[in-house]
Amino acid sequence: MPVDKKDVKTIAGAAPEPADVSRRNLLRGATLAAGGAAFLAATMTAQRAEAKMAQTAAGYQTTPKDSKRCADCAVFIAPSSCRLVDGTISPDGYCRFFIKKS
Repeated sequence: MPVDKKDVKTIAGAAPEPADVSRRNLLRGATLAAGGAAFLAATMTAQRAEAKMAQTAAGYQTTPKDSKRCADCAVFIAPSSCRLVDGTISPDGYCRFFIKKS
């Protein structure tokens, strides 16, 4: 019994012929991919925001310690924020996660 060429591709799990892909399906796939990427980006941003530590847990104080102050730290975000510690951060403050800017 002869096997049809189309049946062989279907059985082997090969991709459909280019003529089988419609513009509508291509655009639908692109739209779903873009929506998925936007959702993923929003989720990752929300997770980063939640990962910040409380000021008390970081040992944050509003005054410098020795010559270490937030304004000179690599994770300080001017004018008053931090990548690791939650809340308003003073440029003259200090916490135990101080990393000297290079």
